[in-house]
Amino acid sequence: MKHLVYLVFFLTCTVQAQFEITGRIVDAITKKPLPFASITTPNSFTIADLDGNFTVNNMHLNDSITVSYVGYEAKKWTTNTPKNLLIKLNPIPEKLETVSVAKNAAVGIIKKVLQNKKANDPERKLNFFQFKAYNKLIITANPDSINGTLDSIFETKRGVQKFVKIDSTDYIFKKIISKQHIYQTEKISKYQFDGLHFKETVEAIKMAGFKKPIYELIGLKLQSFSVYENQYDLLENTYNGPLGNTALQDYSFKILDTLYIQNREVLMLLFSNKKQKKENGLHGILYIDTQNYAVAKAVLRIKNLIDVSATHDYIFFPEEQLWFPNARTFKIVKGNNDENIKILGGQIQFQGDDFEDFQNARAKVTSDFVELVSKSVYYEHTFNQPIRISRPSIAIQVKDDAISKDSIFWQKNRKDTLDFRGIETYKSLDSLAISKGIERKLSIGRRILDGYLPVSYLDIDLRYLVKYNNFEGFRFGLGGVTNEKLSQIFKLDGYLAYGLKDEQLKYKYGGALRLGKASNTWVGGSYTDDIREIASTAFAVDKRIFKIYDPRPINVSTFYNYKQLRGYIETRIIPKTESVWELSQSKIDPSFDYTFNYNNKLYNQYTLTTFMASVQWNPFSAFMLTPSGRLEIEKKYPKFTFQITKALPGLVGNDFDFTKFDLRIDIQKKYINGQKTTFYSEIGHGVGAIPLTHLYNTSPNNLNKDQILQRITISGKNSFETMYFNEFFSSSYAFFQIKHGFKRVTLFKKVKPSLVMVSRLGWGIMEHPEQHLGINYKTLERGYMESGVELNQIFKGFGISGFFRYGPNQLVRFDDNIAIKATFIFDFGF
Repeated sequence: MKHLVYLVFFLTCTVQAQFEITGRIVDAITKKPLPFASITTPNSFTIADLDGNFTVNNMHLNDSITVSYVGYEAKKWTTNTPKNLLIKLNPIPEKLETVSVAKNAAVGIIKKVLQNKKANDPERKLNFFQFKAYNKLIITANPDSINGTLDSIFETKRGVQKFVKIDSTDYIFKKIISKQHIYQTEKISKYQFDGLHFKETVEAIKMAGFKKPIYELIGLKLQSFSVYENQYDLLENTYNGPLGNTALQDYSFKILDTLYIQNREVLMLLFSNKKQKKENGLHGILYIDTQNYAVAKAVLRIKNLIDVSATHDYIFFPEEQLWFPNARTFKIVKGNNDENIKILGGQIQFQGDDFEDFQNARAKVTSDFVELVSKSVYYEHTFNQPIRISRPSIAIQVKDDAISKDSIFWQKNRKDTLDFRGIETYKSLDSLAISKGIERKLSIGRRILDGYLPVSYLDIDLRYLVKYNNFEGFRFGLGGVTNEKLSQIFKLDGYLAYGLKDEQLKYKYGGALRLGKASNTWVGGSYTDDIREIASTAFAVDKRIFKIYDPRPINVSTFYNYKQLRGYIETRIIPKTESVWELSQSKIDPSFDYTFNYNNKLYNQYTLTTFMASVQWNPFSAFMLTPSGRLEIEKKYPKFTFQITKALPGLVGNDFDFTKFDLRIDIQKKYINGQKTTFYSEIGHGVGAIPLTHLYNTSPNNLNKDQILQRITISGKNSFETMYFNEFFSSSYAFFQIKHGFKRVTLFKKVKPSLVMVSRLGWGIMEHPEQHLGINYKTLERGYMESGVELNQIFKGFGISGFFRYGPNQLVRFDDNIAIKATFIFDFGF
């Protein structure tokens, strides 16, 4: 019994003596970090990150640590206490030449890898493959890394410290995180490849706190499937791949070590981006099989505002002589500063470190230990067995019964242990969601973001509640559409509105029948009596976008009334597209002094019977099919929108014969450092007898006032801010815009402006100008140019912008070429 007591005492002391060590490895002379250096302990082997930082867990007193790096003297010592270590390695002069040779040898290895891509890349070597995958995503923290003490907070007044309160934040967080994760979701999928298409079918899904999953989260593309691709995706940003066609131009390579995976010799190669700064470029390690020059493992990393890493594990199949993906791990931890990371609709805030003073860095706080980890394990591989993929244009399909799979199915397919913290996470978040009605509140919140307020069987359309323009004044209204509670196969919609200035009632009523859920095909009809801005361009396929305010229409004063009977089909049946096919008759009554002269007959009012086809093509986007319908889960650019409008002569009272062709191009490029570049273009061409109401005004947004201050309004998104309303009209036109937005800069605690540079160019012609009587205007044959600067979100979403008009259509008076506008960007915080 006495020996048992001693044994228990000894084991207890041993457990208590375990601790974590962090450190940084640098060159002793240059003080530059040594990326991916090797750290060896009696129980583990660790690789430092890009900045030479490392963490070793489960250390004991007097354990030995050895740090090594190619071309440097290894260093070994014994640990005494947990601390931030700054490890300086001395370069070996006589081996620097060897290091240079090693770099050249690394380039030779990569050349052989590129030469053998066709034989080693599964998507090139195999005609078919299929496998299943178990994925678990958690947001969590290691409780052993958190201090968890109760801290006393004091404040000093007149040299005397006074106790204020007890800070229990760390204590409470550690207590919670010791029992459960912050968030957790699991899914089981089947992946199929047929030589052309790669599709994921989700067979089962569990999302803590939700009976009905948030499907958009399932569609997040955190990392690419393969490292062989020319373009590699990491956290919805695209980079030139380290094994892409331009690998040798984009990356430098260096051999770090030789080791064995599955008893096959592999070379450990460091790669780093040549052309980009360290914080913007892709870096990592490739493990290359020395026999067939295939990738046996890969680690890719970006460290900027956040630290993002992606690991690809492979398994070797001797029969196919192929390294095939076996697992993927994606991880987000603290980055270089205190910017917010927005995950799953919430925010994880990380505080920054002083990398210049590593050993005296601030004490870590709770948020430093929070991490997001997504791990997928692949199993049940089959190769070169012919398969047929249903709906191959869909990247992800969620089965209708995915949320109702029983525990037996999960036990069979769960390839990672669901420990007590994972089990408790489901219990706790499910219980919390039920008690607080979180799922229902989230559903209502999402509908509000779309512009609807659900009330029983009706979704009230928030767009119609109140508006303002210079013609109607304040416009009040009420409208809505029936929701799925009433029916999933039909819907009714409509609105009533009244302008206080023009004192006219406007309204619409209609309905539609759903013909296909997968294609989201609706056939419907409506009748509308309302007003529309003259010569405005609208693409019928545009998704309904809810805006708390719509700045440009506020300034518009010239409209025409239209009474329209419309029949339509909306569908997504064509892969990668959304389309609207419409047949309508509209009775047009201009609300301004205008007469259209056609065939020597004057028209103050007229009837237009038209057929219209509007198609938006998203060739590079990815789509997901869920039990609720189709979603665009990976928005990639460019996007193209085509629209043709054809008047039908002699049909149901149509007065004119014309055709309009419209094209829109939208290109966006986001950068991981928070910057964004956009290119936007609209081109329109009209042929035939087209009244001014249906021509092109090129989106002006400047009031006809004499003084600059009198013209201050709210700027639009894609409009000429210095062009006056009704100044130019065209029967054919082209509009080009380029914007570059820089990341927000903190000037003060609550002042964080975002600088955006803008340039716009327009051109147009007017065929048969003699047909348009009663309104004075100019044409754009000589072109139109303006440039400006937006300083957005200076304070609580408000900002300011300034634009200058130049070129052939510059006005004589200097002040008339200047436009100053307010800007407003509403940020919901996610």
